[in-house]
Formats: sequence, C-alpha cells, structure tokens
Amino acid sequence: MKDKRLVAFGKIIREMRKEKDLSQEAFADLVGIDRSYMGCIERGEKNVTLTKVYQICEGLSVDPTEVFVRLK
Repeated sequence: MKDKRLVAFGKIIREMRKEKDLSQEAFADLVGIDRSYMGCIERGEKNVTLTKVYQICEGLSVDPTEVFVRLK
C-alpha cells in the first residue's frame, strides 16, 4: 500500500512540472534523475531523499516550502 503522503507529494510535483510545460523525460534530464525513477516519484512509489527533493525543486525553480505548502 502506498503512503498517501508520498502520493500527494508526487501529484504536486507532477502538477508543477506540467505547469512548466515539461515532459517527464525532459524534466528528469534537467534534474539528473532517471526518467523511470521520476515516474515512481510522481506516482508516490518512492520515498525520496531530501537531496532529491532539492534537485527537483531547483529544476522547478521553486523553494521546497512551496511544494510542502501545497500538501495541506
């Protein structure tokens, strides 16, 4: 069973990526994460490290707090 917090985090990342009009593959390349791993993150299947959170947020040009505020 997936952790609902990871699923919510992944959904927000997907929404923010799409707001930037980036494909999953292009975004994964931009932030240096394998595309399949990025898919797992967006589906809430992986518990990402803080380092990955920062990589993703830098790629989205947002502060990590912007992501976590959207979780509420």
